[in-house]
Amino acid sequence: MDFYEVIYARRAIRKYKADMVPQDILLKILNAANWAPSGMNMQQWEFIVVSGTKKNQIGESYARFSESYTKDWDQARREMFLRFASDFGGSPLLIVALTPASQDDSIRKMHLESVSAAFENLLLAACAEGLGSCWMTGPLRDDAGIRRILDIDDDQEIVAVTPLGYPDMAPTAPARIDPELKSKVRWVE
Repeated sequence: MDFYEVIYARRAIRKYKADMVPQDILLKILNAANWAPSGMNMQQWEFIVVSGTKKNQIGESYARFSESYTKDWDQARREMFLRFASDFGGSPLLIVALTPASQDDSIRKMHLESVSAAFENLLLAACAEGLGSCWMTGPLRDDAGIRRILDIDDDQEIVAVTPLGYPDMAPTAPARIDPELKSKVRWVE
C-alpha cells in the first residue's frame, strides 16, 4: 500500500476476528514504532503486548470502571460501549504504550509527544499489514487497574492502548473538519 493510501485507509476498528497476529508481523509493526522521531533521541517508549488472561482482565476491569461514567448515556450506546470495553471488540491483542514518568512538565510533554509519534507509526504499520487498531485513551481512566494487572511501576506513565487484530468491520471514513484546510492552517510571511 502506498504511504498516503495507508494514512487515508487507517480507521478506528471496534470489531475484530479472533485470529492471532503472527509474531513476525507484530515485530515488524513494533519495529516501525521504534523508528519514530523522539525528543533528544531518547526513544522513550516501551510497549507491552497483552493477550490471553491478562487482556481479559484489563477488559473486565475497564468495563467495570466504565459503568459509572456511562450511567447517563443512551442505553443502546452504553450497552454497545460496555460490550466493546469488556473484550476490546474481540481483538486477540492489546498494545499498551508507556513512557518514563516525569514531574517536569516540559520533559513530560516531550515524552508524551515522542511516544505518540511512535504509536502513530505503530497504527499506520498495522494498517499497512491489513490489521486493525483503535487508539484508545479511555482505558487510561482505569490507570490503577491496568497498572495492577500488568505490574507497571509508578515511574512509568501509560500513554495509550490499542486493540490489535484482523478487522471484522470496514468503517467508512468520517468527514474531515475543514477539509480544505482554510481554518486549520495559517500562512505567515
